[in-house]
Amino acid sequence: MNIQFRENQEAASPLTVKTAIADCDIHPARATRTELYPYLAKRWQHHLEVYGVHAYQGMMEGPPYPKAQPNASRRDAYPPEGGPQGSSLAFMQKQLLDPNNVQLGVLNPLNTGQGIRNHELSAALCSAINDWQIDKWTSKDKRLKASIVVGNEDGLSAAAEIRERAGDKNFVQVLLLSRNVEPLGQRRYWPIYQAAEEADLPVGVHAFGFGGNPITPSGWPSYYIEEMVGHSQCQQSALASLVLEGVFERFPKLKMVMIEAGFGWASSLCWRLDKAWQRLRSEVPHVKRPPSEYIREQVWWTTQPMEDPERREDLFDVIKWIGWDRLLFATDYPHWDYDEPSRVLPAGVSEANREAFYLGNAKKLYGIN
Repeated sequence: MNIQFRENQEAASPLTVKTAIADCDIHPARATRTELYPYLAKRWQHHLEVYGVHAYQGMMEGPPYPKAQPNASRRDAYPPEGGPQGSSLAFMQKQLLDPNNVQLGVLNPLNTGQGIRNHELSAALCSAINDWQIDKWTSKDKRLKASIVVGNEDGLSAAAEIRERAGDKNFVQVLLLSRNVEPLGQRRYWPIYQAAEEADLPVGVHAFGFGGNPITPSGWPSYYIEEMVGHSQCQQSALASLVLEGVFERFPKLKMVMIEAGFGWASSLCWRLDKAWQRLRSEVPHVKRPPSEYIREQVWWTTQPMEDPERREDLFDVIKWIGWDRLLFATDYPHWDYDEPSRVLPAGVSEANREAFYLGNAKKLYGIN
């Protein structure tokens, strides 16, 4: 669906959704550059003013694709009081939560300090983001729940942050990104999975992130559209790594959520992994079962960007393979490729599957009564 069509669609009043829904990918934004300062020690405030964040920048990181910029969000999502899209709770309530009957909204903050090479600074920023989520969002609207943001390149400090937040009902999952220094199955990340499993918290793997490597397996793309399509490639690499490194075997109660990369590729990835595993399983004796079994038992998928095949029956075939109980509805608010809740499911879906798709699966996964 092109951007102009999206703008025209969103300019109209959204259709009221009578069915209560969970939105499992909402992106809150900071209203000002210094909004996190009250949650940071003076040392880090001074550091940011003088030195910045020292993430990989410039040509090493590739061109600044617009998804990370303000123009990646809906033009009608600017709050009337000013600030970037997604920075106003009152306007989010008016534009998203209330008209769509959102009973559960999961916050996934971006641009948080994850992946910064100064691990102490990364941990400080992530902790500040977590405090900010409570103070500005979840404490003021009980429909909203936060994700524990962690400095993922330092597994030990990330695990400590998870354990500190464990049991806090403001949080329902741990948040990682799909592009990292190494594939997510590598042992440097295992302390994160151990802490999440202990806390019975799902781990969400959201598209984006920069580990200093090209964002496609063959180098830097020329166009934004290539990056958008490439999200699913990154997620496939991350998921294959998690399976083949033995993460799911080692942590059998770990739950993973693949966020904002679609889900239509799940079946083909599993078929290929199973076929290769049958012939090469002696290389990975720690992977004791077909890869598809781990994925079908321990992985959930958010729907945005919703698959939109020409034949709607093909969508049902994909979902049937994944399982209606493994899909979590998401809008990606306030980004331009937002999925309107009332328009994503075609006719012919049973009431039980529709309820599970929009709300039931998310409440069960996140332990919301």
